[in-house]
Amino acid sequence: MWSEHCSYKSSRVHLKNLPTRAEHVLVGPGEGAGAVAIGDGLAVIFKIESHNHPSFIEPTPGAAPGVGGILRDIFSMGARPIASLDSIRFGPLDDPKHRRLLEGVVHGIGGYGNSVGVPTVGGETSFHECYRGNILVNAFNIGLVEADGIFLGQASGIGNPVIYAGSKTGRDGIHGASLLASAEFDAESDAKRPTVQVGDPFTEKCLIEACLEAMRTGVILGIQDMGAAGLTCSSFEMASRAETGIEMDLDRVPQRAANLSPYELLLSESQERMLLVTRAGEEQQVLDIFARWDLDAVVVGRVTGDGRMRVRWHGRTVVDIPVDPVAANAPMYDRKQSVPAELAARQKLDLASVEPEADPQAALEALLDSPNLGSKAWVWRQYDSLV
Repeated sequence: MWSEHCSYKSSRVHLKNLPTRAEHVLVGPGEGAGAVAIGDGLAVIFKIESHNHPSFIEPTPGAAPGVGGILRDIFSMGARPIASLDSIRFGPLDDPKHRRLLEGVVHGIGGYGNSVGVPTVGGETSFHECYRGNILVNAFNIGLVEADGIFLGQASGIGNPVIYAGSKTGRDGIHGASLLASAEFDAESDAKRPTVQVGDPFTEKCLIEACLEAMRTGVILGIQDMGAAGLTCSSFEMASRAETGIEMDLDRVPQRAANLSPYELLLSESQERMLLVTRAGEEQQVLDIFARWDLDAVVVGRVTGDGRMRVRWHGRTVVDIPVDPVAANAPMYDRKQSVPAELAARQKLDLASVEPEADPQAALEALLDSPNLGSKAWVWRQYDSLV
């Protein structure tokens, strides 16, 4: 939870300077996504998220969960996802590795978005030498919701049940946030492939419908997807926001791998999973809805009032620590800053001093030959924009 990916240790000090308050801003920073009122009692929920390092290690399975994760951030707040965008960056295409990365990332974005039934309505793709060491894979989604029907990720109400819903937990994605997403690449980076999550868009489609249906019952008090750091992140953050605690029994967590340890169960980033809190005594109708959509849903714990996370495994307490130091009190760094010499030189460029092209024909041909200016129809034609 103190990893760069989860806590934004280096960027939060700068992000805090951005304007985030206005009359039309219904939900600002701190929740799974942002919410803005658009009139007529409606609001849009939106978010952008990167999946750079996983996509560099394994392009197709790395890019696909970027789409899946951003979708869950949207519908976990009560909105139906209606449109996706992508922004992707690669090194030079004369590098066979980056041709493979480009093909794999496009396949991952298209395969997940097309299958889950949310259109990819736009995006951009470009190439530059500076991305040779690490590509950028950014996914965006927007959803529509009634302004008074927004759900938040909070574990409120002492004694209320905490419900695990969605796919079973496996070993994929363990340390995805800390070891993979927050670390630099080196000669051993390929060994990090097991930390890449494995997504299933058809399960996600069922999860979307099940969550939106369950929300209409009126008994869900809080909900959050299990993204980075998995069950740890969702439980700690939901308790911290509500200033409560949680007791949880890992024996009840649905599992698809044998002999998972408490450590693995808490940190797995297996996809298509949600954590919910409902009113006590009314949880069965939510469990029934998930069962009807052929998804696991079990009560794994309850909300407490002591501000601590207590986790049991085979009757033994394996975690008993306060919530806030893990979820809310990560350090912030104001790191040294400098302007790159190349950027400083470009900012001083005077177009009047640029010599005319000696061979305009050759310059035009060079521009037309650039992948950045060439047609990218082969990319966006793989994304279903009308599904």
